[in-house]
Formats: sequence, C-alpha cells, structure tokens
Amino acid sequence: MPWKESSVMDERLRFVARLLDGEPMTQVCRDFGISRKTGYKIFDRYKEHGLEALKRHWGARKIRELLLRRLPGDIRVPANSTIHAVLHRHGLVAPPGRPRRRATGTPLSNGSAPNALWCTDFKGEFKLGNGRYCYPLTVTDHASRYLLLCEALQSTREDLAITAFERLFRERGLPDAIRSDNGVPFASPNALFNLSKLSVWWLRLGIDIERIKPGRPQQNGRHERMHLTLKKETVRPPGTNSLQQQARFDEFVREFNTDRPHEALNMKCPADVYIPSRKLYGGLPDLTYPFHDRDICVTACGRICIYRKKINLSTALAGQRVGIKEVDDGIWIVSFMRYDLGYIDLEARTLQPLDNPFGPRLSPMS
Repeated sequence: MPWKESSVMDERLRFVARLLDGEPMTQVCRDFGISRKTGYKIFDRYKEHGLEALKRHWGARKIRELLLRRLPGDIRVPANSTIHAVLHRHGLVAPPGRPRRRATGTPLSNGSAPNALWCTDFKGEFKLGNGRYCYPLTVTDHASRYLLLCEALQSTREDLAITAFERLFRERGLPDAIRSDNGVPFASPNALFNLSKLSVWWLRLGIDIERIKPGRPQQNGRHERMHLTLKKETVRPPGTNSLQQQARFDEFVREFNTDRPHEALNMKCPADVYIPSRKLYGGLPDLTYPFHDRDICVTACGRICIYRKKINLSTALAGQRVGIKEVDDGIWIVSFMRYDLGYIDLEARTLQPLDNPFGPRLSPMS
C-alpha cells in the first residue's frame, strides 16, 4: 500500500506489526520500500519511545486491540502471547514477582575439576559377528579423562540410555553438567528447546545440559579422541555377540583408566586424578512452585489444561509438573523448575516460547 493511502502512524503500525509477527526485517523493509537502517530506527524508536500503548501500564491485550482497530483487516495481528513476549524481551513489562535465575545460554564450560563436566556420546554403531548392531554409549570425565562408562547397547533408545546413566549415577554420583551433541537421545530436534526426556531427567537431577554446535565435534574433542582409540582396540574385528563385545569394552575401560598414561595429565593415569562426585544420586527431588499461582502436570501427550483449554508444551515434559502464573489479563507465564519457558495465551491456546533458557538454540540444521 502506498504511503499516501494511510497516515504515517498507521504505516508504522503495519510495519511494526509484521515484525512482531516474526517476519524478517529485510523482507518487511523491502515491501515498504525503505532501507534496513531506517527500519531498525523505526522499530527501536517504537520499542523505546513510541506509542503510548508500549508504556508499562498497557498490556498485550490492549496493544493487540489497538492494532486491530488501527490496521486494515488484511493485516494479521500477532497473538497476545507474542506481543507480551516481545514486551518482555525488551524490558517493557514487569517480571514475575519472584526471585529469578533464568539461564542465559552460557558458552561451554571449562570443566577443570573432576565431575564439573562429563561428556557423552554414542560411538558410531557397528555390526557384530552375529549380524546384530551395537551402539556403544560412552561417558568420560572432562578434567581427568576418566572413562566412566562404555556400554554396548542395542539401540539409542532413551529408556536404555536412562538405565545406563542411572547405574552410573549410583556408582559415581552426579556431575555439575553433561555435554553432548544434538542427536537422540540427548536432544530431540522437533521438541521445545530441543529437549528430550533424557535431558529433562538430567535437569530434574540438577545437572546442567551443554550441547556442542552441529558439525563441531572438536568441541567434544577429548571424548572424540578416546573414541578413535576405542574403535582401534575393541572393534577390529568386532565381537561375536554383545556379551563378548562388552567384555572387550570392560577391559579397555580398565586399561584406559589405570594403565594408560596421558600427556595432558603429566603422564598420570586417569584413575590417579579422578575421584567420585560428592553429589550422591538419590532419585528425583520434588518440584514446587511457591511463587506461581499454581502447578500443573503435563499430560502424556505433552499438554497442560487451564480452565478447560488445552495448550501444547512438549512430550519431553510429559509427567513433569510446571508452574504457571498470570502476568496479564489472559496471559500466563509457564516455568519448568527455575526456567521460564514462555507465555500462554488462553484465547489463542498457544505458547509463545522465550529465548532458550537451556543454552543457545541448536538445531541439527543450524
């Protein structure tokens, strides 16, 4: 629509509405015939000093109503939860009235002490002598290079991995953080924040999750180097069956930890450096949300129900309790543990996620 067909205010509203709805700045600026520099100037001015509606005493519902009144019917106005999330992101709404410790997407940690960081991965699958495939699940302590686990599993299923990790936690205690790649079962590419049931379980145990960037195996370099040695010494040729292969893995773990010196450890063996964690595994602690209005259990299909309205969250959170708090008329914030996930718009029955509280949003295609 040419500039002369509407007021300057209406054009700016149309411009900002499309940005709030998630359209890229480049495309919107191209459609309006302005430069990206001008577009960012308009958007920044709108966020900081613009319409009266953006002041704190205007909520998302009122802003949306103003947009509906002023914009032509062919312009798609964002949902209340989307508008509230934008206001939240730019500090234009008051935060929920509770102490907050939102994760900010920290970079990969140094893991300089035993149990500060464990690294895990599946070494590439291979075929055993009996024709069945073996999927070795491995876990190392980053600081000491100690090989904590090398388990011959029949697949990468989450239940098998959880069982293996539970045995490991009972034996060695809990780490502060676990680093993995973005593959299953450590992450789920289509789930909210790429969470999987395994990573949710880690979070419940108080373990931070770290993920390397896709295509950057060097970010788990120590673990990858161990895999090269493991492959060379245990699978060429492979065992006849999984029991025979596990016996080879067990012998490799013993030799790797107690006999093999490492230059990075001043020629000490990993067993000379590693000590079990003081954080003992005792099952899952209870979840409470004293600063929320209420807590709700996520259904098996990944939904929560508020006032008989069902909102999709994630099947990775199935069975978990989340806290909800009304922060505006019809707008609720939903949290898992200490992490704020996003805003729920009851009218639209949608969740508008916030920035990933568990680290940089890493998808297999990024």
